[in-house]
Parts: sequence; structure tokens; C-alpha cells
Amino acid sequence: MPRIPPTARKGLLTLHLVTSLGWLGTDLVLLTLGIAVQRGADPAVFYPVGAVVGTVLFAPLSVLVWLIGVASALLTPWGLLRYRWVLVKLVLTTVMVGLVLFLLTPNLRHAGALGAALPARDRADLVIAPAVSTSLMIIATVLSTYKPWGRRPVTRPTTANSTRAALDQAATTTPPG
Repeated sequence: MPRIPPTARKGLLTLHLVTSLGWLGTDLVLLTLGIAVQRGADPAVFYPVGAVVGTVLFAPLSVLVWLIGVASALLTPWGLLRYRWVLVKLVLTTVMVGLVLFLLTPNLRHAGALGAALPARDRADLVIAPAVSTSLMIIATVLSTYKPWGRRPVTRPTTANSTRAALDQAATTTPPG
């Protein structure tokens, strides 16, 4: 995959940061709305707002963050599978995007339509989901900042390594006798 010039790389990184911060901010708004209803705010007012925020901002931002992150990984020296921290972020973000698109967004729309008629057990989900998502976003941020674990090991054996491994195995095998 071709690498991009440093200015384009910085632009891509800036775009990734801005969309990620937007996703985190939207997540915190949804968490705040869910907590407000738990604390007595009118669900007929707050849940429709949550549905709009989830549909118009949260879902599109989550997809943008994922797409820009994959593009950044592929077009920069980090690579998509070269470093463990990038791979962990990819898995976390992919799972979060899936949950946002196929679970949280439909639940937000459902809550927006029902308002005060939403059962109490479903109301808790509208607090738990953004709380978990916020936590995972913070973990992804820590991974990006500290870049733990280093490079993933290369699994392709070279001819010299294969020959050396065969010689080492032959030397440790004792002949029957």
C-alpha cells in the first residue's frame, strides 16, 4: 500500500481526531440524556432528542471514525495489522460501530417513538450502552497515546530460519539405541 506525504498524513490524523472527539462528545450527550431521564426528567422530551442525536450524529460519526481510522492505518507506516495496539483499536471500533448501528440506534429510535411509555428495563439500556461506549473510546484513546505491546511478530519463516530450526531439531533428537 502506498504511503502518503507527511502533510496528508497529518490531515488524515486531524480528521480522525476530530471525528473521534465528535463521536465521544455525542456519546456523552446520549449518556447525559439517559441519566437525566433516570433522575426524573421527562422521557417524552428527552428520548426524542436522543433519537435525533443518535440517528443524525452518532451513527454517521461512528462510521466515519472507522473509515478514517482504517484509511489512516493503511496509508501510514502503522499499518492495519502490523502493531497489536492498532489491531486492538480496529477490533474495538468495529465492535462499537456494529453495536451503534444495529443495536443502539434502533433502541434510540424506539425510545424516541415511545417516550414515557418506554419500559423501565429498556431505559437502563439507554444509560448502560453509552457508558460502555464512552469507556471503550477512552481505552482506544489510551492505546493511541501509549502504543503498547510493540510490533506483532512476523510469522513468515525465512529460508535461513527454517534451516536453522531443522538443524536445531536434529541436534536435540537422540538416535534410538
